[in-house]
Amino acid sequence: MELMEMMKNRRSVRQYTQERIPEETMEKVLQAGLLAPSGRARRPWEFILVRDREILKKMSECREGGAAKMLAGADSAVVVIADPEKTDVWTEDCSIAMAYMHLAADSLGLGSCWIQGRLRNAPDGRTTEEYLRDLLGFPESFRLEAILSLGVPENHPAPRTESDLPAEKIHHGRF
Repeated sequence: MELMEMMKNRRSVRQYTQERIPEETMEKVLQAGLLAPSGRARRPWEFILVRDREILKKMSECREGGAAKMLAGADSAVVVIADPEKTDVWTEDCSIAMAYMHLAADSLGLGSCWIQGRLRNAPDGRTTEEYLRDLLGFPESFRLEAILSLGVPENHPAPRTESDLPAEKIHHGRF
């Protein structure tokens, strides 16, 4: 699939079948994240792959307002954290890795959804980062960016078309 077509096809998917994602497919998603560029090639990110359904259910409670509920029905999740001591652009580097994995998942027939973690809160009063650190055991010095939920899509929204694009957001020469 051509890159532009893949970008039009990629949509957030929040409902999944209970079908397991094959290991080799999961490896390709993770490799896509590892292929992501980072400022000065510092690669501050680390990925925590979660496939245990009980832990995914607990993770589904990491955000106020139910924003992470889809994790309870997901096959897997990739938690993207970073060492902020490596670079001051760790959030941007993590975001690029997330986007690469998001696109790779769709190209492989998977559904995925970006669940923002940084600067978000859990219902119990902790931050989402604290909640997930306690659950997953990542070091205190690492910071959370986001979670990518993954599964075989129950249904896939229609691709975007060029007429869906907000062309008024493009300014030529000057604002």
